[in-house]
Amino acid sequence: MSVKKTKKLSSFEIKLNNFVSTYLTKIPFIQKIFFIDHLRTMIKAGLSIVEALDVLEKEIENKRLAQIIGEIKKGIEAGQQFSDVLKKHPKVFPPIYVKMIHSGEISGRLEESLDQIVTQMKKTQALSSSIRGAMIYPAVILAALGGIGIMMVVIVFPKLMTIFEEFDAELPVATRILIKITNFMSNPINITLILFLLITFFVSFFTALKKIPKFKNTIHNLNLHLPIIGPIIKQINLARFSLTLSSLLKSAIPIVDAVDITADTCGNKIYQDFLHSASERVKSGTPLSEILSSQNFLFPPMVTEMIMVGERTGEIEHLLSELSNFYSDEVDKTMKNFTVVIEPLIIIIILGIAVGGIAMAVIMPMYSLTQNF
Repeated sequence: MSVKKTKKLSSFEIKLNNFVSTYLTKIPFIQKIFFIDHLRTMIKAGLSIVEALDVLEKEIENKRLAQIIGEIKKGIEAGQQFSDVLKKHPKVFPPIYVKMIHSGEISGRLEESLDQIVTQMKKTQALSSSIRGAMIYPAVILAALGGIGIMMVVIVFPKLMTIFEEFDAELPVATRILIKITNFMSNPINITLILFLLITFFVSFFTALKKIPKFKNTIHNLNLHLPIIGPIIKQINLARFSLTLSSLLKSAIPIVDAVDITADTCGNKIYQDFLHSASERVKSGTPLSEILSSQNFLFPPMVTEMIMVGERTGEIEHLLSELSNFYSDEVDKTMKNFTVVIEPLIIIIILGIAVGGIAMAVIMPMYSLTQNF
């Protein structure tokens, strides 16, 4: 019986594999949930952190995450704290989770902290899935309409335009515009130019969004004031704010640190900046509810009133959890209704204008030609 020899990798191949696993392999959020959830379960069952990590390193399918778990295990075996090792991987384990675990280590309630993290991660995943799900349908409809439009302009219209041009008749304005568009789009150079300009625009836009703070603030502020979209963005940010702050406070994180960490979990820059400044004001002794009430455009009275009641009764984390459930449900309902609202808008506005324009440009000259015979 012959034994196959495993091929020895060259130093270049080893470096390439390490580069791919380190920088190009994504770690899905669901895998992170799996890791924390199973770590919590095994620690509750009586396993040490090192033993639990050893099992998970073998179980995890994602190679990059398995590699990181191995590094965490080595760090703990070398005498480092779990939270200190996690800090070395900020892209995988954001500060919110590291702080919660650190608090659990200090208080001796690591299991409870892991419980809070799993709950927070699952709610975040549900919120993100709800948003993505609502965006898929309009995107598919628009992509299909765009594909049909390109096919019509590039393949169908040129044949019809050839027929129209053969007749020496006065064509309607809509038809003449359609002929010019068709002629323009039939040229591969023009299509390449349009694609180049579109790519340049989007690259420039997103680069400016990352590199120029004032531009980012302007766009994010504009987003909050948009009809339909603005209220949805507010609901999403309020859901994240209340969920994160509740989880951090339940893990015994001081409110100053909790508000500061929560700021970074909000997707909108206006919310982020305001909460970072709110953290500084809380440090100086101002109640959080008072600070938030000064920005009722971002934080509705219901939010500030519930936080104020929580501050008085000492149950702020519980009331924030209730707010989180409320806004998560609101986002879910809004996202479901969003597809119901957006479908007729797409059909009436985009499809209606397109079909109406094409009908005028194609049917009217055909009708005129039949009248001439």
